[in-house]
Amino acid sequence: MKHQETAQEIIKAVGGTNNINSVYHCVTRLRFDLKDNEKVDNGSLKKLDKVMGTNISGDQFQVIIGNDVAKVFDAMVKENPAIQQSTENKEPKSDKKQNVVLKIFETIAGVFAPMLPAITAAGMLKGLLALFVSVGWMSAGTDTYRILSAIGDGVFHYLPLLIAVSAARKFGSNPFVAIALGTALMYPDMTALLSSGESVGFLGIPVTAVSYASSVIPILLAVWLMSYVEKWVDRVIPAALKLLLVPLITLLVMVPVTLIAIGPLGTFVGSGLSGGINWLLNEGGLIAGIVLGGAMALIIMTGMHYALVPIILSNIATLGFDKFLPLTFISNMGQAGATLGVFFRAKDKKLKTVALSTSFTALMGVTEPAMYGVNMKYKKPFAAAMIGSAVGGGFALAFGAKAYVLAGNGGLPGLPSLIGQTFWYSFGGMILAFIVGAIMSTIFGIKEEEGDAEALAQFSPGASTAPAKVVSNEAATVNVDDMGDPTPTSDAVAVAPMTGKSIPLKEVNDPTFGDELMGKGVAFVPTVGELVSPVTGTIMNVFKTKHAIVVRSDNGMELLIHVGINTVKLRGQYFDAHVATGARVQAGDKLLTFELAEIAKEYDITTAMVVTNTADYKQVLPVKLGEITMGEDVLKAEI
Repeated sequence: MKHQETAQEIIKAVGGTNNINSVYHCVTRLRFDLKDNEKVDNGSLKKLDKVMGTNISGDQFQVIIGNDVAKVFDAMVKENPAIQQSTENKEPKSDKKQNVVLKIFETIAGVFAPMLPAITAAGMLKGLLALFVSVGWMSAGTDTYRILSAIGDGVFHYLPLLIAVSAARKFGSNPFVAIALGTALMYPDMTALLSSGESVGFLGIPVTAVSYASSVIPILLAVWLMSYVEKWVDRVIPAALKLLLVPLITLLVMVPVTLIAIGPLGTFVGSGLSGGINWLLNEGGLIAGIVLGGAMALIIMTGMHYALVPIILSNIATLGFDKFLPLTFISNMGQAGATLGVFFRAKDKKLKTVALSTSFTALMGVTEPAMYGVNMKYKKPFAAAMIGSAVGGGFALAFGAKAYVLAGNGGLPGLPSLIGQTFWYSFGGMILAFIVGAIMSTIFGIKEEEGDAEALAQFSPGASTAPAKVVSNEAATVNVDDMGDPTPTSDAVAVAPMTGKSIPLKEVNDPTFGDELMGKGVAFVPTVGELVSPVTGTIMNVFKTKHAIVVRSDNGMELLIHVGINTVKLRGQYFDAHVATGARVQAGDKLLTFELAEIAKEYDITTAMVVTNTADYKQVLPVKLGEITMGEDVLKAEI
């Protein structure tokens, strides 16, 4: 599916453009601020090829895409530019009370996520420069070094201006007025005045000396307050004078207020938060490393790690290092190791391939494919990853591991950010997390398909399908033991067992069917919740969970019809069987009915129909693909 199509399907599934207040993306996720999360169609989202999963953090709805998130996002806002960071005409959400702390975290995350490309690029360059100087490839005094250093340092020095733009979008104020506010605070003469050591006042009110370069909290608070001031001024100023007076009055109010009150308050708050977290990291040592390292995956899942970016930046600007960042590297290595353990334990070839590739992706710093695609899906590997991260985090903080720049990548490409006196402690923690995660995941093991594979195993090609008891229903009484296992005597044709769309079997998102491990056949995307017999013959088995049926035609073709993927987990909910094992049926007789809409909310409803005795035929081919009605010829097996 093309990115444009994926984008439109996502918009449709989250309730349409009218349900979207704003959207932005991070490294792997689309992050929606929706008017009503209840309007989201999770079932439709999970069917999309590009969607790995969904998550709700507070009131923020997240769609996990992976490496292509930027392309999907660009396609989304290209066709619907109004939804990007839209803050106008927001309708109130539901009456649910919002958690204040989560709301603050979400707001900070919403401000910093759009800035990450610039911050991470600058941080990576600073890390590489540190590496080049340490190995003697470059001298710190050369013109080349100074120019490259300006690229890296400039972003952090003028960070308040970046924050001003992003915060203005988040809070619904004019981003250019916000920049004007930031430039006033960082104007060279203002900087010289505040750093002169002499008392400074504005209209007789004392101004506290604060350095705004590289600061975070003061400008964030200032733009937040500015959004209210600007809107109030806009309401009272006549329309003909808005263009001139609204920005003028806003700046005349906000610059002094920021210098007198917000700047000192923001500095105090920022110092307090940084001090508290740094105290925990410094004094907690081994215990803090174990707790934070083990919980890091959960912190990342909720998006709370973005809320810590201001503290990380403040630490690097004031202390020259940060102790929280190494834990993000360690957590990524734990996820990578746990997924590698799945590779060692998995029996399914496709799962082994997925586990190995996502383990490598996690090593490169992008963990969502491993976390959501493998580890959380099978649960035990996720626990193994947390154990590995706890061990690695404990080791790293016990020896005071530090990061020296914000490189933005928590994998192997981001290692330059760790280069310094404690590099080997950080790297040792990463190795420990990877190894322990892999070992624990291998020991824990996984349950592949949680019983579905076992239930289908008896119907694999070449396996006996003869049940061993006498059963009856309204149609007939049949001694199944006496039915034998006849060899097909002629070509056989099966009709469509449902109405919808027929597709090649290889398009089924399940290796058991998609790789034709059960035999050749065809698949369907149903539009009606009814299944009929594709042949005239005998029902060989009705699964206890009623999601699958095996029927043998009178001329020997054995067909397994499996409604949906992993629907065995429903344990029969939403399904009704209209026949029993051993019943005689005619082509077109009703076999099952099912609640299509309810099942589709949780599971892929694609239905596979395979010839389990494919080996008895020269070839098995679909007769018709595309829109189809039950009763039409759809599959042919030739002797």
